[in-house]
Amino acid sequence: MITEKDIEQFSKQCNEIFKQISRDVIGQKEVVENTVIAMIAGGNVLLEGVPGVGKTRLVRTLGRVFDLPFSRIQFTPDLMPADVTGTNIIVKDENGNSSFQFQKGPIFSNIILADEINRATPKTQSALLEAMQEHTVTVMGVSRKMNEPFFVLATQNPIEQDGTYPLPEAQMDRFMFKLLVHNPSLNELKGIVTMTQKTMGEVANEACNAAQLLEMRETANQIPVADEVLDFAMMLISATHPDSECASEAAKKYVRLGSSPRGGQALISAAKVKALMNGRFNVSYSDIASLAYPVLRHRMKMNFEAIAERISPDEVIGMILTEVAKKCNVRLGNEVPSANRAGTNKKNK
Repeated sequence: MITEKDIEQFSKQCNEIFKQISRDVIGQKEVVENTVIAMIAGGNVLLEGVPGVGKTRLVRTLGRVFDLPFSRIQFTPDLMPADVTGTNIIVKDENGNSSFQFQKGPIFSNIILADEINRATPKTQSALLEAMQEHTVTVMGVSRKMNEPFFVLATQNPIEQDGTYPLPEAQMDRFMFKLLVHNPSLNELKGIVTMTQKTMGEVANEACNAAQLLEMRETANQIPVADEVLDFAMMLISATHPDSECASEAAKKYVRLGSSPRGGQALISAAKVKALMNGRFNVSYSDIASLAYPVLRHRMKMNFEAIAERISPDEVIGMILTEVAKKCNVRLGNEVPSANRAGTNKKNK
């Protein structure tokens, strides 16, 4: 049974995590918060942004703050699956007898940075599928467990398309969140330049170890979700499908394929963590609405009409949220994105 002391400790731990991250990462508050939510919930994150906005630095900083072994894999067109998972090599013992010995690949770590993941071929990209979902790697019929906690934090550049391969739908679905990393504001840019003039290295200290992180995950799993909130979340997932009984008008007009059940699982798991971060015993409608964007934007496939009208997934999610909230008699605040965010998404298309 979760107690008020547990919630207070959880919130205090999160504040220390954010404090240490802010020593190395300036701005990007929403991206940082959602990345930490995904890590506590046990999900993987896809960071999308142009080069130089701090995606790789954020992942390195997370490794320091959580005191977890960190492994970086630079994805390139010539990268092979064995370069990621590892392979069996022939070794000789002192008697001269030969035998196979498994040489672990870089994926055998706790935090994996899959840098520019869309530059590798689909064959290599698929090498991550089993590790991301089951936390195991199978090589030549032998399955090996990954170290816990295990996270894949991948980056990709949305602008440069030459020499890239779109991620398979099955792999996209295994990312809990897709987070858009935008350019910094004027004040943030000034802070970044000032900080990097002093040192280019990370200075953040440990704020949470592996055991504490797993304990935080266990605490979050105990947070209750009211039936009305759960119904709202599940109706939201179902409303993304143009052919479902709960289909929204926006989905019928702009969506070709809606979210999988994994989207519903990710939404509830993340909302529990967000509720605890804010010192609450239960999940609110606001938690569901604010997390709908990172959970759904990569799980919905736009149709030709949406592409022709330059309608972004975030804009469609906002429309669906408004329709579902009206059906459920739920009042939402500023969770629906502003025209500024929608305009940014259009520029990135």
